[in-house]
Order: sequence, then structure tokens, then C-alpha cells
Amino acid sequence: MTYRRPPAPITPEPAPAPRPDLPERTPEDDPRARVYAFVHERLQGGRPPSLREVQTAVGFRSVESARLHLDALVRQGKLEKRPGARGYQLPATEDTRRPVKLVPVLGRVQAGALTTAVEDREGELAVVGARADDELFALRVRGESMTGAGILPGDFVIVRRQAVAEAGDIVVALVDEEATVKRLVKRGRRTELHAEHPAFPPIVPAPGTLTLLGKVIEVRRYFGSRNT
Repeated sequence: MTYRRPPAPITPEPAPAPRPDLPERTPEDDPRARVYAFVHERLQGGRPPSLREVQTAVGFRSVESARLHLDALVRQGKLEKRPGARGYQLPATEDTRRPVKLVPVLGRVQAGALTTAVEDREGELAVVGARADDELFALRVRGESMTGAGILPGDFVIVRRQAVAEAGDIVVALVDEEATVKRLVKRGRRTELHAEHPAFPPIVPAPGTLTLLGKVIEVRRYFGSRNT
């Protein structure tokens, strides 16, 4: 009988030591991670970005590079894609999904003295949880008369279009074809528009000169958006 020595166990090779001239890759170095971080922040703030905005934010040379990374994130399940130029959105389970409505930004509205109403479309904002039958629009605020209600210059107000409102509501109103955002006050048969700042007196429209455009239901503020 011949004795045979058992084979020596195979020891796995140790992982190569990191090279000091090749730093470890971090999310900041990964363009796809930066795309996701930018898009995620914008979507959380209700501002779906366009492909061009993604390209500029991440520093791609072409829009197609932004599209390829976004499509890869969709395949990974980190984003969802719907039709439209700003159709990327965060995924959600069916039991937590809430409807998202893109609301037109229709120029600016004065929170101060009256100003001529502006209807030039400046873009869109995403509103989560809006009812399907709500007719919404957004306006950027100018002036400081509503600072006491937390509405600052440069803020966006989301407005539900309606012709009537309750006393105490913050509304967007037309007085002789000029627009303003104020708190609605009713004194008997008289309707007044009150500021939330002591430097601004109440507006008392003459009979037949007041038209309510809608009720403010939300205020949005973004860094860098303040503009008086």
C-alpha cells in the first residue's frame, strides 16, 4: 500500500493593496450618482428637471449623455419615466402613490401695491396630491406686504382657481384689472383686502371692481429665488 500525501489546501490570493495613485471611487466621482442626487433633490422639491438642466448640473458635454444615465436609473428602478419633457419622477408603491399635477407658472403677482396682472407663462411646478378636478396655477410673489403670513418676495404661491372664498383666506384678486395677493376680510357687505405687514394699508375696492382669481393653497420657496 502506497501512502499519498493529501494535496495542500488552496489559499485564496489576497486582494491587491490599493494604489495610492488611484484613489477609491466615491459617489461624487460617479456621474450617475451625481445625476441621481440632482434629479432626486429637484423632484423632492417639486421641480422636475429637463434633460438640459441635468446636462448642465452634472457637466456633460451632450444632452444624450444625460439621457443615457437617466434611462439607466429607470432600468435600475430608481426613477420612473412618464411622457413629457420633464417626465422623470421618483418611484412609489401603489399604496403610497399620490397624483402629481404640473401647474403653470403665470408670471408674477404683487404682495404690496397693486400691479398690472401678468399672464405670461414662465414654466411649471409639480404639485403632489392635487385633486383631478382642481384648476391650479402658480405665481411668483413680488413685494413684502404678506411677510407676516410667511409669504416672502420671490416665493411661489400655488392658487386654486375659484370665484368665491371665505373670510380669512389668502387670495389672489383683481382690482380694476390689477392683481394682488392679500387676506380676504369681510365687514358686513363690504369686502376688503388686508396685508400682513403694518406698512401697507387695507385695500377697499369700490363695488363691482373686485374679482377673485383664486385661493392660495400652498407657498413654495427655493434657495436663490428671492427677487423683489
